[in-house]
This record gives sequence, structure tokens and C-alpha cells, in this order.
Amino acid sequence: MGSLILVRHATTAHSASGRNLGQGSDPPLAEAGMELASALGSALAMELAELPHDEIRLISSPALRCRQTMARVVSGLDLDPDDIELAPGLIELDYGAWDGLTAAECLERDPELRTRWEVDPHTTRCPDGESGGDVEERATAVLDPVVSWLAADRARCAVVVAHNHVNRVVLCRLLGWPMRDYRRRLAADPGSYSMVTFGSGNPVIRRFNVPGR
Repeated sequence: MGSLILVRHATTAHSASGRNLGQGSDPPLAEAGMELASALGSALAMELAELPHDEIRLISSPALRCRQTMARVVSGLDLDPDDIELAPGLIELDYGAWDGLTAAECLERDPELRTRWEVDPHTTRCPDGESGGDVEERATAVLDPVVSWLAADRARCAVVVAHNHVNRVVLCRLLGWPMRDYRRRLAADPGSYSMVTFGSGNPVIRRFNVPGR
């Protein structure tokens, strides 16, 4: 069975403060985030040592925080950074007017809309931004062909570095859970990874939200 390793980028100063970090800015990893990404690379090297992997694909969101995380991961895996594929469809949710705000500030600004979004972020759009459904559409356009590639050969592996909403939406869809619940039932901590394997049957979750250290 081919393996998908789905990574959330490591910590930035912005995200560590609890503020929404979508598409409005593109900060680098914090120093602690760099250390976490390096530890993640070591953890994934041990993970891959246990997997058959004649072919490995490296796919990243183009956001700087993801590219920096992937660079540390690639270094830990002793792979060629020139092989990294950048996929704009894996960029984080566009928070629109909520970008840079905390959850409390979003609720104060738009109490009715924020309450609806908390109940169903999949169909409710952020003001001037996206919904989880929008993220699902573009992320699955990137990853569905990757899943087909993985399912065709058990010695294939894809390491994907993306974002909080992206990873939870993708996992929720693979599990067949109600998409409105992707925020309530799944977690994707900074610098963590989940692993899903694909073959002739249903996807199998082998790891979930494993910290890099």
C-alpha cells in the first residue's frame, strides 16, 4: 500500500500567538519552528526506514512556512530539494477580513457569522474569504491524482507539507466523516504528521497528529 505522510508546517511567531494565519501574510518559521522542523525530519527518517519506498514525491504549499518546513524535512531524509513540487492548491484557508485576528476578535467583529462558521466551517465562508469547502475543492484537485499514484504501488510514498485547515479537511474527507465536523473532530498541530496508506480497499489511517518530537 502506498503511503501519504501529511505534515503541518512548524510554528511561526504569528501562529504561536493564536492569530489566524491564512493568505494575508507569509511569515517565516520562528526559531523554535526551525528546530521543530528539523526534529520532524529526523522523525520521518525513522518512519520511512520502516516503509517500502522505491519512489518518494515531495509536495508543498508555496507558503514560506511550508517551504522552510519541507526544506528541513528533506535534509533529514537526505533527499534532493530540487525534487520538491509546489502546489498552490494546498495554500491555507483564506480568512479574508479575519486574517490576523484571534477567535475572540472574530466573534466580536462578526458575532452572527462567526457563530455560524464555528458550527459549519465547511459551507460558511469567512468574510471576503473562503470556506472549508473551497479548501477541499482545490486541495483534493492536487491530492486525488497523488492518491491514485500511491494506490497503484505499495512502494510509493508522498510527503506533503501543508496547513491546519488543509490537512484536517483532507483527513476528514478520506475518513468519510461529515465535512462540517473537520475542525471539531480532527487536530493538526504545528510540526506534526499523519500517515494514510492506500491500496485496493479503503484508506487506512496509520498515524494521526504525531508530534515531530
